[in-house]
Amino acid sequence: MEELIEKLKDILELDELDVTKRLADYEQWDSLSTLLVISMLNSDYGITMTKEELNQFASIEEFCKKVIA
Repeated sequence: MEELIEKLKDILELDELDVTKRLADYEQWDSLSTLLVISMLNSDYGITMTKEELNQFASIEEFCKKVIA
């Protein structure tokens, strides 16, 4: 999960990421970062996810657990 969190921090250009928050809680979360996360999921994890699915997670931790599972 740490590797995925690091990738999210890179995409959002953040030093720290509170996994209890939602991605949308960060002001850096915009259409470009959404596309970058979707692309990263596809290329690095073989997961296809829509913007709507991505925004349904209650927290970053929940998102990461789903991706890793």
